[in-house]
Amino acid sequence: MFEDDLNFIVRKTDRLWQSFSNKTIFVTGGTGFFGVWLQLSFLQADKLLRLNARMIVLSRNKERFYSKYPFLQSNPAIKIIEGDIVDFEFPEEPIDYIIHAATEASVKLNLESPIKMFDVTVLGTKRVLDLAINKNVTSLLLTSSGAAYGVQPSNITYIEETYMGGPIPTDPGAMYGEGKRMSEALCSAYQRSHNLNVKIARCYAFVGPLLPLDSHFAAGNFLKNVLEGERIEIQGDGTPYRSYLYAADLVIWLWTILIEGKSNYIYNVGSDQAMTIEELAHLVVEISGKNTEVVVIGEKTNKPPSRYVPSIERAREELKLQVFTDIRSALSKTLSFYLQLKEKMLYRDKANQ
Repeated sequence: MFEDDLNFIVRKTDRLWQSFSNKTIFVTGGTGFFGVWLQLSFLQADKLLRLNARMIVLSRNKERFYSKYPFLQSNPAIKIIEGDIVDFEFPEEPIDYIIHAATEASVKLNLESPIKMFDVTVLGTKRVLDLAINKNVTSLLLTSSGAAYGVQPSNITYIEETYMGGPIPTDPGAMYGEGKRMSEALCSAYQRSHNLNVKIARCYAFVGPLLPLDSHFAAGNFLKNVLEGERIEIQGDGTPYRSYLYAADLVIWLWTILIEGKSNYIYNVGSDQAMTIEELAHLVVEISGKNTEVVVIGEKTNKPPSRYVPSIERAREELKLQVFTDIRSALSKTLSFYLQLKEKMLYRDKANQ
């Protein structure tokens, strides 16, 4: 349903793929939004370029994953292993590259179970780093988060990797951001102690096919409202600035940083095309062509609007990366995917009646 995107990814990363020829890539978080896109782009490259590469994916529930994506079950290039990120058994096979994308980006978990958030984020990272040393990997990529910067000051339009801020430790919701900072510190320690080639991607907000529509992501929620004929309710005042990178662009960035990024170095991963939450809602409605109502619940104040927007100059200048897909196209592609998926499900349901 989005093979054009996969072909685009392979074209934009064609210089990288020979690094994976006859190699094995280990991916954590491989069954989430990031992970499935990484799997699909890997399979497309493997098919088109005949890499003879393999991917091993860690999952907490292999059968549940296969029930959701059955077409991945029969592909010999990918092997799913079960285990918890904190104490999974190391695979017996040699491993050449690791992408550590396992995370619990859940507002509910962050507030209600901060200790579990710590275990998944920090202890999970340590387990993956130990695997990297055990297998003497060529390169490891940690997917961190822009939350590691803490709250972005309203006077900073685009936050750079050199910004020295961080979450407030006593904030009940700080564990996710602090956990990512601790994970980055662990990576740095392993790099110094074991000469591990580790790269860090501080990821922001994304949109694209397979994005969960029922989570805490505003873009996904607005798309869900439009698809289900509901009005869009913005609980705040609609003024916070956000930006969204398309899924295909995201994996181009991740593969590039894994191979060409500097060791023990942070790269922001996201879009610098900022818009307010209210503007985003109206754009989703405009693209849908529907008369969906947008209601702003919160009252506007005189406070400066909050921002969660990265500077991407480092990735742009050093790795020649860019926002390949503008936000209008990104939202349109995502909406089109879910409309097609909805039609397929309705057809299937009718066929089974």
